[in-house]
Amino acid sequence: MNKRALGNTGMSVSPLIFGANVFGWTADKTRSFELLDRFTEAGFETIDTADMYSTWAPGNQGGESETIIGEWMKTRGNRDRIILITKVGLEMGPGQKGLSAAWIERAVENSLRRLQTDYIDLYLSHIFDGDVPVEETLAAYERLLNAGKIRSVGASNHSAEQLAHALKVAAENGLPRYEVLQPEYNLYDRDSYEGALRDLAIAEGLGVITYYSLASGFLTGKYRSTHDLQKSARGGGVKSYLNERGLKILAALDKVAANHAAAPAEVALAWLMAREGVTAPIASATSLDQLDSLIRSTQLLLSDEDMACLNQSSAM
Repeated sequence: MNKRALGNTGMSVSPLIFGANVFGWTADKTRSFELLDRFTEAGFETIDTADMYSTWAPGNQGGESETIIGEWMKTRGNRDRIILITKVGLEMGPGQKGLSAAWIERAVENSLRRLQTDYIDLYLSHIFDGDVPVEETLAAYERLLNAGKIRSVGASNHSAEQLAHALKVAAENGLPRYEVLQPEYNLYDRDSYEGALRDLAIAEGLGVITYYSLASGFLTGKYRSTHDLQKSARGGGVKSYLNERGLKILAALDKVAANHAAAPAEVALAWLMAREGVTAPIASATSLDQLDSLIRSTQLLLSDEDMACLNQSSAM
């Protein structure tokens, strides 16, 4: 499998990253282990999670996803073969959020304990924190890097202006810089990444791993009417995509998919993998059939005609 350099982190990743936000929510421990086994047996190695996954599920407190991954790695004895991404910043509970040095230093220890490991490969600022100086955040990361508790740092949910400021602060103060960006980006949601943010990522040589790569499942083609929203727990997040433009995108996905005997989701991910400024998309699955489809996307090569069809259908 052709791996891709993850910016300047020194790490290389396969062209698909498993999104573990479903663990402890729509995938229980047994299913999560099955999915992780299938993913790694197919030659993939990178798993994306966060400390607060999945606080939104009834009865959960956060940390469920990290805990499952930690138990899986311990059972399989494969930590050295996994590239592990987790995040800090979104709320875990009262007073447990943000990018202050004090919270980062507590949060990383909690994540390490749940993950049953002594290091995290990529630690991300989950969201921009305007209440904390960037210098404080980056200095905290520097201490963690020097201690060997993390290998590299990145940022998610940052605008071009926020990211540019962080890179400038790092350069001016000799602090570690964000080497990876995790933006929301997919065939429907293009405007928040394309433009200044993508230009900056490319110019700075950042690794880019996209989240919501399938637009909360909309780009699978599973949801084509309001009636379809009842099909899963994630259906409510898809309603905003059910408009003229969304249906036009699904039609283009159907057309390209038919030409390749592929599924719409596979085409949507292959489009991302072919885009300049994308290292690898993150995608989730709750069944082995879904995961097998995601894996097939890495073997799908889209023609210039395919790309033009998809680009035109999703033009803003």
